[in-house]
Amino acid sequence: MPLIEVSFPGGKRVDANIKGFTVATDQPVRGGGEGSAPSPFDLFLSSIATCAGIYALGFCQSKGIDTEGLKLTLDTVVNSEEGLIEEVHLNLTLPDNFPQKYEAAIIRSMDMCAVKKHMFTPPEFNIKTHR
Repeated sequence: MPLIEVSFPGGKRVDANIKGFTVATDQPVRGGGEGSAPSPFDLFLSSIATCAGIYALGFCQSKGIDTEGLKLTLDTVVNSEEGLIEEVHLNLTLPDNFPQKYEAAIIRSMDMCAVKKHMFTPPEFNIKTHR
């Protein structure tokens, strides 16, 4: 059984079934879609942010730090010539009660994100057709 099965429900929508969950995607209107769901690339960026976020959350929980006010945002810088992202900025807003002595440690924790690590050592992609 495959890890992810992709279906094509119409238009520019492409859905992924992952462990019983359906993740819907669509292209923006300017790309010929309806804009009814995030694009696949939006989900890629979301995976980076949420992966870093789970490490930040886990750090706070392991130290017994209240996470009210904890917030993470992701911004990018795009290379205008290539149209590819050249910088990813993760910005973590810490709760008011966050101890200053842990600021470097929470950043190190977020740096362990498995999604980010895979970008530095990308897997080989094998694409096959079947009938």
